[in-house]
Amino acid sequence: MPAGSVGIAGLQTGIYPLASPGGWQIIGQTPSHLFLPAQAQPCLLGPGDRLRFVPIDPETFRAHAAEAP
Repeated sequence: MPAGSVGIAGLQTGIYPLASPGGWQIIGQTPSHLFLPAQAQPCLLGPGDRLRFVPIDPETFRAHAAEAP
């Protein structure tokens, strides 16, 4: 699965932070960079964080994806 893939399994939703094998049903993708090992805080999300998924258009997706630090 490409990094940023959003998948569901049962009652859970997950986001693949890095490209890796997968098995969940993929329902979308986020342009957000979830894991940046060179940063002081490499993980964008932590335990207990809550997310809300919202649709964006392809242009917004590309612009946000290009903002990698």
